[in-house]
Amino acid sequence: MRFADRVVVVTGAGYGIGRAIAEAFAKEGAHVVLAGRSTDRLAEVEQLLSSGPGKALVVPADVRLEADVERLISTTAEKLGRLDVLVNNAGIAGPTAMARDVSLADWDDTLRVNLTGAFLCARRASALMIEARRGAIVNISSVAGRLGYPLRTPYAASKWGMIGLSHSLAAELGPYDVRVNAILPGSTEGERIERVVAARSAAEGRTPDEIRHWFTKDIPLGRMVTGAEVANAVLFLASDEASGITGQAFSVCGGFTMR
Repeated sequence: MRFADRVVVVTGAGYGIGRAIAEAFAKEGAHVVLAGRSTDRLAEVEQLLSSGPGKALVVPADVRLEADVERLISTTAEKLGRLDVLVNNAGIAGPTAMARDVSLADWDDTLRVNLTGAFLCARRASALMIEARRGAIVNISSVAGRLGYPLRTPYAASKWGMIGLSHSLAAELGPYDVRVNAILPGSTEGERIERVVAARSAAEGRTPDEIRHWFTKDIPLGRMVTGAEVANAVLFLASDEASGITGQAFSVCGGFTMR
């Protein structure tokens, strides 16, 4: 029960990695605030967590919108009285296309969700953490934040930016005992990767099985990672066990380096 009575906000909590992170914190006793755009999915997660030791609070929010982020953090403070951990997980895959064919609207939307949304949440949450002189922020980037990613330029750019955001925030917030780190998942089992596989299959004219092989052939473990494996790393970085760790970017990718 490493997070008993602590308050954790997870964005993008209705699906995949975000859902796994919310479940993991709840099992460790945290009160988990579930944020996202899909109210039906958030309600499912809330029901799942309702039998656990902590509270589950749904706050629908679109992280692209400053007013929604303000409401998310202020509601958390009002209803639960504190904010100990922010997990910036909300994200979209963006378009699968050559950069020359990506519209400005798709570029803007990908960065708005994946990077600007994380900035808005961290900006608002860090004010509470500075006041309390404690806290942890974990940003979910991607191994695409360290490598070139053909046909996924907006996504890769947003995830590179997430690492820079994490490093900069860590330097600013360290004097207040607020730690900021990034997790870089590799290909992760679930709905998201299946949509990515389908999009790349259509763009490249290869079968879905060929695309799945392309994603896993250079992974030493020979498989995709799971949402639970990513969640375990997030919990460690947010915990007191990682009290001396900030400004770092950790890969959870089965050993993948570069194809």
